[in-house]
Amino acid sequence: MSGSATENADPAELRKFDAIAHDWWNPAGSSRPLHELNPARMEYLERTVGLSGKSVADVGCGGGILTEAMARAGAHVVGIDLAPAVIEIAQTHAAEAKLGIAYRSISAEALAAEAPGRFDLVTCMEMLEHVPDPAATLVALAALVRPGGDVVVSTLNRTWLSFLIAIVGAEYVARVLPRGTHDYLKFIRPSELARWGRAAGLSLRDLTGIGYDPLTRSFGLSHRAAVNYLAHFRRADS
Repeated sequence: MSGSATENADPAELRKFDAIAHDWWNPAGSSRPLHELNPARMEYLERTVGLSGKSVADVGCGGGILTEAMARAGAHVVGIDLAPAVIEIAQTHAAEAKLGIAYRSISAEALAAEAPGRFDLVTCMEMLEHVPDPAATLVALAALVRPGGDVVVSTLNRTWLSFLIAIVGAEYVARVLPRGTHDYLKFIRPSELARWGRAAGLSLRDLTGIGYDPLTRSFGLSHRAAVNYLAHFRRADS
């Protein structure tokens, strides 16, 4: 980890993800939902902001599933995460794939202090519901992106349907996620996310849901945001 800039990270959450680091790139393993989510994420990013030639910070990059996809799409990507074993897996996998991705074990807050306004695009996928203070994370994401740049996040809505699908279904019935992966009380309503974004100087440009087809085991973009959803913010030009 980088210095002491871990105040907005839960050590128990970091240990949880370090424990499954070895299995991150196994599409049939504990990170299977991330592999299945990635095409929908990439479709959304290409549709809303485009990736070719962009300077991107992928905050909470994990083992690099999205990070590598963005690099292959022509983006210049820095991936950051505070789970050290996960970063090691990401570095090894990128090196084997001969992808020039800069991975660092550093917090968003520390990177923002080091390189404010450096990036055209900042992504933060399925991380906000795992940190103690998601509003503070939005402030850091806003500080990382240049004026007029874009921030795209994904998270889980706090609804009865998300509880049934993301926790009961995914963790206890289908067992595609380890039990305890999610805490329902940390799920985030779009209205809360939009309010935190405004406070950080970000304007919400789009909100799109993600739906899941259990027959094809595939995710797709949806007009319904009752479970997973993506949000596109833009930092003011001035």
